[in-house]
Amino acid sequence: MTSSKVLGTFVVNGEPHEVAYAPHKTLLEVLREDLGLTGTKHGCELGECGACTVLLDGTPVVSCLVLAQEVEGRAIRTIEGLADGPDLHPLQDLFAELGASQCGYCSAGFMLAASELLERNPDPTRDEIRAAVAGNICRCTGYIKIFEAIELAAARLRGEQGQPTREMLYGS
Repeated sequence: MTSSKVLGTFVVNGEPHEVAYAPHKTLLEVLREDLGLTGTKHGCELGECGACTVLLDGTPVVSCLVLAQEVEGRAIRTIEGLADGPDLHPLQDLFAELGASQCGYCSAGFMLAASELLERNPDPTRDEIRAAVAGNICRCTGYIKIFEAIELAAARLRGEQGQPTREMLYGS
């Protein structure tokens, strides 16, 4: 009788995790079902919505299209690993402060895609932000609040004051 599970080690948010999982599982399924990291969301499961975006070796990927076996031992970062201990990442703070997440289902994917952009480009233009998060869909916000949150997070990460304007908080 053959085993229906494989044993693998995943490095998630800087920590190794040994997991016995079914070989057909996607990275998304292992993260949520086997590791209990439910910040990464099931969306379309076709790689089109971005709700399941994680960073794989620092690059945004849709985890619903990645077989878990393919990424054993590689660095995986989820929304749970975006904060620095008890201190939220500026993206997390500003998504909440500006109302950039209404239902919140897409937020983790947006923030991870944006964090990769801000790592390589600390002062992105609106068009560069738009391109970086183009693989992520939001059905609630209309995107402007998301773009503004990313712009302000970039400013804060550069050490600037980066305070929201009245229009950002309350509209025009």
